[in-house]
Amino acid sequence: MVLELNNISKKYGKNQALKHVHLSFETGKIYGLLGPNGSGKSTMLKLITGLVFPDEGTVTLNGEQVTRKTIEKVAYLTELDMFYDAFSVGETVEYVASQFADFNREKASLLLTELRLEASQKVRSLSKGNRGRLKLVTTLARDAEVILLDEPFSGLDPMVRDSIVKSLLKYIDFEHQVLIIATHEINEIEPLLDEAIAIYHGTMIGRESVESLREEEGQSVLQWFKQLAIKQEEGAQ
Repeated sequence: MVLELNNISKKYGKNQALKHVHLSFETGKIYGLLGPNGSGKSTMLKLITGLVFPDEGTVTLNGEQVTRKTIEKVAYLTELDMFYDAFSVGETVEYVASQFADFNREKASLLLTELRLEASQKVRSLSKGNRGRLKLVTTLARDAEVILLDEPFSGLDPMVRDSIVKSLLKYIDFEHQVLIIATHEINEIEPLLDEAIAIYHGTMIGRESVESLREEEGQSVLQWFKQLAIKQEEGAQ
């Protein structure tokens, strides 16, 4: 499976969200889209899902241009909370299962147990942390080719974050899936990543193997990102 963004640019009004981005992603890796809020990470994920379309360039999955139907092949955890409060956890899972042919109920059941969610709980009674866990259940339970997570750790306490990290490694099928995590919380996901992609003010400013950064450069991903951002700011002055 190959996902490609070819010379992508996207504007919202006068705001340039992305500028001439070239990227490719392959099965079997965990990628981190790293950058501050407003850098264009969420826009990139929405382009991959077919929820928005580029002003310039193309997005392709296995050689086919991304359309609105691409969401059938892409599992997307949005930063927004999209649940129906009147539903129970179990009803929420069943609703999502009814929407996607690739939804794996057995995997969802295992995830509910691992993340300590009760099917009978009402969504309205869930804490922010448990709502975050439920979003993860409904995303990871899909056997989709592409898994996209937008700020999956936002507002969650350290114990919840730790359980999410473990679930990511256990429930991703690296022979058939690619995982892309967009976040500004770089330290949280560094242990997971195969490749780090730095996005700054809508531009890709760097891409590196995390193993190479550690072993050859002696740098953490956060140190690497900060250096790139400083260079970018200096060049803009």
